[in-house]
Amino acid sequence: MRQHADDRTVLDATALLKRVMGGRPAERGGHSPAKVRTTAPVGVWLSEGGTVRLDIFEDGTYDGQVAGRKRHAHGTYHIDGSLMTLSDDSGLFTPVTLGEGELEMAGYHLNPAAR
Repeated sequence: MRQHADDRTVLDATALLKRVMGGRPAERGGHSPAKVRTTAPVGVWLSEGGTVRLDIFEDGTYDGQVAGRKRHAHGTYHIDGSLMTLSDDSGLFTPVTLGEGELEMAGYHLNPAAR
């Protein structure tokens, strides 16, 4: 009995998009991709009035404080593009949007603390 070889190529979404676009956007006169932050915004971040404080450390950990709460949050963080996810010791995950000179977390806008 003769077997037929199935020679179909499977493309992932990136390969398909590249094929449709004819290469990288810059090659077709398009805009360059937006800058994506790849480093952690290390330092102390405060909301207006100091209600929320977020200390981000180089070692991948953070400490957080919210005025009026006895328990301080601490744990680790992970960055994926413009999103940083805080993982609390209690298992709580908090998304933080990384902006130009500002972080947004749970409706609070955090700015770097004055040094």
